Parts: sequence; C-alpha cells; structure tokens
Amino acid sequence: MHIAIAGNIGSGKTTLTRMLAEHYKWTPKYESVDFNPYLSDFYNDMERWSFNIQIYFLNRRFLDVVEINKTEEIVIQDRSIYEDACIFAPNLHEMGLMSTRDYENYSSLFSLMVSLVKAPDLLIYLRSSIPHLVGNIQRRGRDYESSIRLDYLKGLNNLYEKWIEGYKDGKLLIIDVDKLNFEENQEDFSQICDRIEAQLNGIF
Repeated sequence: MHIAIAGNIGSGKTTLTRMLAEHYKWTPKYESVDFNPYLSDFYNDMERWSFNIQIYFLNRRFLDVVEINKTEEIVIQDRSIYEDACIFAPNLHEMGLMSTRDYENYSSLFSLMVSLVKAPDLLIYLRSSIPHLVGNIQRRGRDYESSIRLDYLKGLNNLYEKWIEGYKDGKLLIIDVDKLNFEENQEDFSQICDRIEAQLNGIF
C-alpha cells in the first residue's frame, strides 16, 4: 500500500511522515532535500535553475514510485509525484521563472512517467497558511531556504488548493495544520491517526 503526504514547503510533511512511520511501523520514503545538488543554486537564481531542479525532483520521485509499486510493504511517502507537475513547475512558469519551451518539455515527460505508475492509495494533504509555513521554515533554519521568496510560497499555496479541489485519483484526507500541532500535542496526533484509520478501513 502507498500513502503519500502532500503539502507546501514547511507544512510538516517530513515530520508527519516520520511520526506515522514510527507509530504504525510503516516504511518511510523521504524526499531527497539535503543531498539535492540544485537546491542552493535554485533559491539564489530561480530562473537559471528552475528546469534543472524540476527534472531532478521528477526523476527522483518517479524512481521512488516505481520502487514503491514493487513492494508488498505499506510505504508512506514524503511528497507525491503529482506535486512537481501540478504545483511547482506551473508556479515557476506562471512567475516567468521557467520558459514555455522548458515547461512544455517538462510536462510531456511527466505525462509519460505518470502513465507508467499508479496513484497513491491515500493522499494526505497538509493545508497551511503562509504565516504558518514561514514560521516553520524559519524555525528549521536551513540556509538554502533563507532566500525563499514570499510570492513564491503564495503561488504554491494557490496551486495546491486548486489541485486538491480537483483531485480524483484516489482517497484524499485534508488536514489543517494551522489548527493541529501534531508534533507537540499527542491528542492532535491521535486525531490525525483516527482520521487516517477511518480512510484506510475502506482500503484493507
């Protein structure tokens, strides 16, 4: 079974992935961030590196999903393959940071890749306000994230909401992380677990 956690930068995807993996003994699949060779360059010059970083993420995500589809384990994934093509690449294109030529090339490659794998059995979307995202990003203090533009985050949030509104590829659970401090409050985490189990009862 494949469970994916979606959400904007700083929404808590990695933390929730880790907590759920530990709680249910699921196999976690984390997003490759610290070892991404493009991240620092991208945040310093988005227009120059936008296509490179999106291809890198798409390649890594596709390889992850192929591996997940082959296993009999229950895997929980930090960020889905859809977010690259439905959120991040369109946002860069709309902001003028990715050329139409590169965007169309990227979109064509994504369409081919996604046709070869199946959607997650459950998608968990972490909905968050911009102030909440900014607070989390500042708290974790990653150097390469210090130059993230506010309009970039806002554009991503708008596209996330649009994508989730039309998501039809499988079961969907929306969690408002502004109201649930699952990392520090056990009751909030238990509430999330209850909602996940209610969704999964229709899958097993």
